[in-house]
Amino acid sequence: MPNSHDTIEAPIKPATPKAEINLAQLLESKSLERCPFPIPVGWFFVDFSENLKIGEVRNIQLFDQEWVLFRGESGQVGLSDPYCPHLGAHMGHGGTVAGDNLRCPFHHWEYNSDGWCKNIPYGRVAPPIVKKQAILRTLPVQERYGLMLAWYHPMCEPPSWELPHIPAMEDEGWVGTRRGTWTASTAIQEITENSVDVAHLKFLHGAPGIPPITVEYEDHMQRFDIGNGYIVGKTWGPGSIGTVTFTQEGVSATLFSYTQPISADKTQMNMSFRYRDYPEGSKELHIARKLVDHMIGAAEGETSAGFESVDMIVWNNKKYRHKPLLCDGDGPVLQFRKWFRQFYIADAAVMQKI
Repeated sequence: MPNSHDTIEAPIKPATPKAEINLAQLLESKSLERCPFPIPVGWFFVDFSENLKIGEVRNIQLFDQEWVLFRGESGQVGLSDPYCPHLGAHMGHGGTVAGDNLRCPFHHWEYNSDGWCKNIPYGRVAPPIVKKQAILRTLPVQERYGLMLAWYHPMCEPPSWELPHIPAMEDEGWVGTRRGTWTASTAIQEITENSVDVAHLKFLHGAPGIPPITVEYEDHMQRFDIGNGYIVGKTWGPGSIGTVTFTQEGVSATLFSYTQPISADKTQMNMSFRYRDYPEGSKELHIARKLVDHMIGAAEGETSAGFESVDMIVWNNKKYRHKPLLCDGDGPVLQFRKWFRQFYIADAAVMQKI
C-alpha cells in the first residue's frame, strides 16, 4: 500500500498519430512564378493608324523585344526586327524609308515589309539566300478598326485566322471616341481569365451576387454570356482582340479591347467604348453613356468597383497557380486554360508550368 510520500503516476496514453499533410501544397508558393508564359500566337495591336505618318520610322517594344515600325510612301506599314542582316546595324536609329522599303543607315541595304532584300546599292553578287527568301524577320501587318495589328508567331508561321468584322468599330451608326489604356504587370492570359471568373465579380468588384455564365469555345474563339444577356463577350485569339457588350433596358454599349503583350510580365490593356448613335438628350443615350462609365467603374451612384481600382491590385501582385484549388462556384477556369494553351509554342518543360 503506497504511503503519503509515494507518487502515483497516471497511465500513459498511446500517442495520437499525426495526420499526414501535403507538404508540397503548403510550400508550393515559394517555387511559383508570376508569369511563366511565353508570348502567345495571335493578332495584336501595334498602334493607332493615325499615329504613323508616311515616311516615319520608329522603334517600339512589343512581344518581349524591340521592333522597327515604318510606313512606306504608298502607305504600306512594315514591322521588322531592328538589326540589319548585313552587318547588324540597328535600322531604327538612322534608318529611313525609300519607296516602300526600310533602308539601313549603314550601307543602304533596303528591305520591304515582307523582309525581302530589294536593293543593295553596290556589289554585283549578292549572297544566294537573298534571292531565295526573306532575310529580315518582319511581321504581317493589317490595318483595321483604325488600328495597326501585327501577327506574331515565334516560329514565323503565317496567320492561321483572319481578323473579324467588328460592327461597333466598322459599321455606320456607331459612335464614341472614348479610349482607355492601362499597364498591368502580368501576362495576357491572367487578364483574359477574368472573363470566366464570375465569383470575383461579387467579392472583388462588389456586385450584388455571382451571376450565371455560359461559355463556348470554337477553334480560336471564345464566346461568353454573363447574367443571361447582361454581359455578352467574344474573344478572338488569346485575348488580343475582343468585344464585351453590356445591355440594360434594351440599350447596349460595347467595349472593344485590343491588348498588347509588351513583355513576359507586362501587358498593355487598350479599349475603345462604342454605342449606337442615339439622339442627343434621349433616355437611350443617357443609358449608353452610363454603361460605358460602368465598364470601368466610374458610373455615378454605383458602389461596384471597376477593374482599374481592384483588378490591377491583384494582377500586379499575384503568382500563377497552374494547379489551382477550385470549387464548384469558380466558373469554367480549367476549361478556359485548356482552350488557351493552343496559343503557346513552347517545350514540354514550359507547358508543364502553365
